[in-house]
Parts: sequence; structure tokens; C-alpha cells
Amino acid sequence: MKHIPVLLQEVLDGLQIKPEGIYVDGTVGMGGHSYAIAKRLTSGRLIGIDRDRTALQESARRLQEFGDRVLLLHGNFTALKTILAEQQITKVDGILLDIGVSSPQIDQAERGFSYLKNGPLDMRMDASQQTSAADIVREADESELEEIFWKYGEERWGRKIAQRIVRERTRQPITTTLELADIVEQAVPRRNQRDGHPAKRIFQALRIAVNDELDALTSALEDAMELLLPGGRLCVITFHSLEDRIVKQFLVEQNKDCICPKEFPVCVCDHQRIARIITRKPITAGRKECEENPRAASAKLRIGEKL
Repeated sequence: MKHIPVLLQEVLDGLQIKPEGIYVDGTVGMGGHSYAIAKRLTSGRLIGIDRDRTALQESARRLQEFGDRVLLLHGNFTALKTILAEQQITKVDGILLDIGVSSPQIDQAERGFSYLKNGPLDMRMDASQQTSAADIVREADESELEEIFWKYGEERWGRKIAQRIVRERTRQPITTTLELADIVEQAVPRRNQRDGHPAKRIFQALRIAVNDELDALTSALEDAMELLLPGGRLCVITFHSLEDRIVKQFLVEQNKDCICPKEFPVCVCDHQRIARIITRKPITAGRKECEENPRAASAKLRIGEKL
């Protein structure tokens, strides 16, 4: 499985890696970023976490040359503090979160992430969890589907698509990716299908809902900032505006001395500035990287430093 880590040099520069430091890759995936981080460590250590056991198996093979310098753990980055506490780690020098689905996950039809390849309508990052995309498509009512499509996909044709899904599923169960993609394509007027495949945002929305990605990101950011040592760096790569907005707002809040509502005449929150924003605007991939890896085109990297 080919995997090209996005914004690799920018992440390495952003983390300011110390050879003796402790670093966490909360979404280790295929191990591309982790490999480059581990290569720069001497007495330091890299902790790699992922909820996808298949990805962990692949990254274990890729990272085995580093021996005890790398520790890979199965888990969700929403439990960063708990996972690290179990390893007697309470503070770290840097954390990377690469949010979203990886290229190998998309490319494996049996994972159900792709609207271009036929496979079971799954989309679970962690195959041990119960709810799949097929469950949501089968059980959610029309209004719930419409809300998912708008909230997580910003899909303006969500109502028509939801109506079509409800109608089609009464005839036969919708269990495969291409069945759903075809239903979406039929629901969206042809004249509005110029911006890529019409199922793109629907599949994104279902994936986010299945894996509870936005709430997970918010929780992980809070844990990450608490875990960082002073001077430690948090690097977050996102791939769509919903995620980027959460990261941007989080860093803005951490950079404030007061988070009281604007209408308050005096500060009553006693909030103190926790972090410094390193990237006022997100770092994006250059033309060369986008040509070599088209999926890098939508990547945005934001960096914060613990005070």
C-alpha cells in the first residue's frame, strides 16, 4: 500500500524535534510522518496511536527498524491523556494529529470509504465499533439524514438526497458504496454536478458521522495542549473546512488572556493565555507536492506552541 505523508517537511519543521524528546503521532496511519520523526530521535521516543488496527500493522512493519524508540498503541486520539498515562507519560515535547481518512483506506474498496470503488458501505476507522455507514443509511429518518449531510458535508442538496435514500431503501437495502453513489447522482440535478462527483460531500458527511470525527478532534485538541511541555508544539493537518475551523478557533482561544463574552464589561473568567499561534494562516502544499500527491491539495497545517 502506497502512502505519501502530506506536508512532511513542514510538519518536521513545525515540531522542532529534539533528539531526546518524546513525541506523539495521534494518527499514525501508515507511519509516514512517524518514520521521519523517529529517524530524528536518539534517546527520545515516539508514541504512535491509531484506531485502525490494519494501519497499525502496516506502520509496525515500516517502523520496526527503530526498535524500542517507537511504541505503537491501538486507541482513539480522543483518549490521548488516558492512553499516555497508561504508559506513565504525562508530558510530551510535540504532538501531531493528521485528521481524516488516509489514501490506503480510501483505496481499499472493502473499507467502504470510496464512492468510486464498489464495496460494503462501512466507513468505520475502527472495525470493532458497531455503527457503520450502512446502519445510518438504513436507520436514520429523512430529517436526520438531511442534518448529517448539511452539518458534516455542507451539502445544499441534502434534502433531495435524503428523500431519495428513504424512497430507495424501501425497495431494497442500500448496502454498497456504488449503490449509494448512484442514488446521490440521481438526486442531484445534472447541471449541478460540475464540481466533482456529487457523492463526494455525502460520503464525507457519513464518514464523519460514523467516526464522530469533529467531537473527537475537539477533545483531542484539549488533551494535546494539556499534555505539552512549555515550548512543545502541536501540529494539526486537516483536509476540509469543518476541521480547519475547529483547529483555528481552538488555537485562537488558547492564545487569549480572556474568553469572556464581548458584552461583559470586565473579565470574570480568569483565563490565562496557554499557547502561541505559530501559523496565522494555515500552511498548504506547494505545486510540486500537489502534482506528486493530488490529495495534498486540500491539506492545511496549523501549529501552536505551549507557553
